[in-house]
Amino acid sequence: MENRLRHLLASGGASSLVVAPVPWFPSRHDRFGDWAVHARVPAAESRHGIDILHPRYPVIPKVGMSAAPWLLYRAVLPVVRRLLAEGHRFDAIDAHYVYPDGVAAAWIGAKVGLPVVITARGTDVNLIPRYPLPRRLIRDAIRRASALIAVSGSLKQVLVELGAPDDKVTVLRNGVETQLFRPPVDRAAARATLGLTGPTLISVGGLIERKGHHRTIEAMTRLPDFTLLIAGEGPERPRLEALITTHGLRERVRLLGSRPHRELPALYGAADASVLASSREGWANVLLESMACGTPVVAAHIWGNPEVVREPAAGVIYEPNTPEGIAEGVRRLFAALPARAATRMYAEPFSWDDTTAGQLSLFRRIIDSPAGA
Repeated sequence: MENRLRHLLASGGASSLVVAPVPWFPSRHDRFGDWAVHARVPAAESRHGIDILHPRYPVIPKVGMSAAPWLLYRAVLPVVRRLLAEGHRFDAIDAHYVYPDGVAAAWIGAKVGLPVVITARGTDVNLIPRYPLPRRLIRDAIRRASALIAVSGSLKQVLVELGAPDDKVTVLRNGVETQLFRPPVDRAAARATLGLTGPTLISVGGLIERKGHHRTIEAMTRLPDFTLLIAGEGPERPRLEALITTHGLRERVRLLGSRPHRELPALYGAADASVLASSREGWANVLLESMACGTPVVAAHIWGNPEVVREPAAGVIYEPNTPEGIAEGVRRLFAALPARAATRMYAEPFSWDDTTAGQLSLFRRIIDSPAGA
């Protein structure tokens, strides 16, 4: 989201102020984990020249999902009203995630008389609408929004199934920073730094169940000649460590922990292929990041992935999404491994340029419309 906004602002066609609510928590002590991280977020900051406000909102255990839109709305509406009273001029609200943020934004837009554009990104429309109350609120937000953005064609179809008119939804995919994510100057040195000597797979993403790292680890029992690197951190780490030990994979599977964004290109570039075994995605940025570094992918046949991996130069789509399916996908890729230069060339057109142009066109149309739609 930050990258999309940065490129939009860099075009010179828009300006923005960001309001990014943060759950309230009373302690910053490390023993409280992620909750303490929320507590340490400043009330205001600037990133890449973008001013960001972080109002707090309460999170209510066990009823949080149902109450979240209302709690966000109550926290953010006074901030927006204060900004308007101070003389800030806004033409539209750009909201990300249909639920709960988009629902709250739609209510705020109605209160302050601003058109709202909501971007659907994945779980917000392909999982959460299974619950009755969120589904009703999502459908109401779809109706209220002046326009909707989907990061993939498959997510647009879900929005249409939820009641959005086809012409109300614009597909604007996520892009990739092709200047940051590029093949390493010295790949042999990158591999030597990591102590890599044989075929290597990499999986990048938070250590949560949805990312499917456990499936990739189990697939390694069927790929005896391969090494696996996993970059990410999260609550599944103890389970994954136990799985690695149980299968006797400590010599071939490494959990690298969380890595700064700037270090990822070297990791992708050192690997021979990237694996994405998620059960759900909207538009998986890690696929494009890997390909931009010249590293083809082995990706599950889920939402959005077939739209990213369309040619042999990109990699392969596998199914079923099981350890056996992953292993077969890896074997299929390595039976006809594309040239790294071809993989990089495939990724280059996926810059942010088209997305930025699409956003500017959409916002101008919304703002210029007498009805704000």
